[in-house]
Amino acid sequence: MVTMKRPKEFISEEKINETVDRIASEINKDYEGKDIRVICILKGSIYFATELTKRLKSNVTLDFMQVSSYGNGTTPGDLVIKQDLDRDIKGLDCIVVEDIIDTGKTMHVLKEELNKREPNSLKVCAFLDKPSRREVELKADYIGLEIPDEFVVGFGMDYAEHYRNLPYIGVLHNDNE
Repeated sequence: MVTMKRPKEFISEEKINETVDRIASEINKDYEGKDIRVICILKGSIYFATELTKRLKSNVTLDFMQVSSYGNGTTPGDLVIKQDLDRDIKGLDCIVVEDIIDTGKTMHVLKEELNKREPNSLKVCAFLDKPSRREVELKADYIGLEIPDEFVVGFGMDYAEHYRNLPYIGVLHNDNE
């Protein structure tokens, strides 16, 4: 069994809760009186989506997708849908909930794919944003926090499937740092 080093706290649990409260308030204002289909991108955004939807005042339905834009033998930009939505989104107001936007490639292609399904509206909500790593033009409609180019874990984000359950967001550094 490999012993994993505990990540250094980068964003506290308190700051996470304040940020989720702020985003929920923005969405509640924008969607007052409307139903919302929240599309949770697995696995990383499950914690964020759960906390966010608990704070939304609209009628919320939840669906899940698992996607990547990289895979064995695929070129960057080819969207691989590992798990698709269970229900149609045609005519619905949808918010895609993502843990972090890095290069933006996956979300850019995913938005194109979801828009082909003719939702009434489609917005992107990301807890973390790393604009310094962006490789395509993409701006989320709701952004929690902008962060520098650090490898972060916790609050659903992982390293080799570890650390998702941390109540804070931590930074992983190698042993030489």
